[in-house]
Amino acid sequence: MHLNGSGHSWIQDGSMHQNSTSSNKGIQGPLHSVFPSVPAQVSSVEDLFEFICSGPLISKLGLTSEMIAESIDKWISYGLQLCLLFKLNELYLTVPQKARFYHYYIPVFVWCEDKISKHVSQFKDSEDIPPLVIGFSAPQGCGKTTLVFALDYLFKVTGRKSAMLSIDDFYLSAEGQAKLREANPGNALLEFRGNAGSHDLPLSIETMSGLSKLTKEGMKMRLPRYDKSAYSGRGDRADPSTWPEVEGPLTVVLFEGWMLGFKPLPVEVVHAVDPQLEIINKNLEAYYDSWDKFIKAWVVIKIQDPSYVYQWRLQAEIAMREDGNPGMTNEEVKDFVSRYLPAYKAYLPTLYAEGPSGSDPENLLLIEIDEGRNPILGN
Repeated sequence: MHLNGSGHSWIQDGSMHQNSTSSNKGIQGPLHSVFPSVPAQVSSVEDLFEFICSGPLISKLGLTSEMIAESIDKWISYGLQLCLLFKLNELYLTVPQKARFYHYYIPVFVWCEDKISKHVSQFKDSEDIPPLVIGFSAPQGCGKTTLVFALDYLFKVTGRKSAMLSIDDFYLSAEGQAKLREANPGNALLEFRGNAGSHDLPLSIETMSGLSKLTKEGMKMRLPRYDKSAYSGRGDRADPSTWPEVEGPLTVVLFEGWMLGFKPLPVEVVHAVDPQLEIINKNLEAYYDSWDKFIKAWVVIKIQDPSYVYQWRLQAEIAMREDGNPGMTNEEVKDFVSRYLPAYKAYLPTLYAEGPSGSDPENLLLIEIDEGRNPILGN
């Protein structure tokens, strides 16, 4: 952020001076009432306001500059909270960091808040309100886990109870994976966890059904977690005693995964991509009832080229190796990603064109991101 004039920042104590007046002639309408009285602060808040309004998601979300002006104090508060979460100094954010917060994370949070309000409004005062399940479908490495982490934090600091889940939490146990491998000899797509068929769908149904009933104070349940480091990286379900516990009343469940919303396709379509996909396609038929039908709002993150996944994974592994941690070699990364690329090539075009199975266009947010993982205007 900029420091102007007296050197004061646009945030001092995390709140805005609601009733202050300003002598700045250029400020009209609802912005006038939320600007602090110090000119240096006014100019930097005005800069931030203009930066927010320039974001690629603003018009997509149906937000106007007047609406942002009326809620500018909330945007600033959310930005400060994210700086605390990611241990960044709000006075010295780089332009990419500002863009990540104010063009991406906070607009998506505002969208989620709107969907929650509409969800709650469908129930009478005397009725139990199940949490809204929001699905985040996005390829590996594109930053969806960090996005969900940021949203979960913002929900918690604004007083809402939320829960995070990943499709990774529902992988088969090590024993189940071994049986899957044995049942599909020679199929590289099922040799390791990842593709449709490698998940414990009954556990998913049990978990999602349980979460929908967490509507009252004192109701608790544990959420499954997966240990990817077990068995030399082949993975296994984590000990249930280590699973995190959530307590009702739950407002929202943030459910993320690389293949959420994928729909089975005609056999000839998947065969043309990779014959090994045929069994994956068949396995996918059971996934709607296990995952997608629980999801009432969707955030689909669109990438222009599936090869980005390889680049992103490579960047992550190189960074791990440079930090002195064990990481995959370039060849191992290529082999790892190659097990997912056929599914991306087969299912992403339909996901982007039609949305996930059963999704309501009113409750679907499609965000196109660039190779730097930031939203772009897209189509």
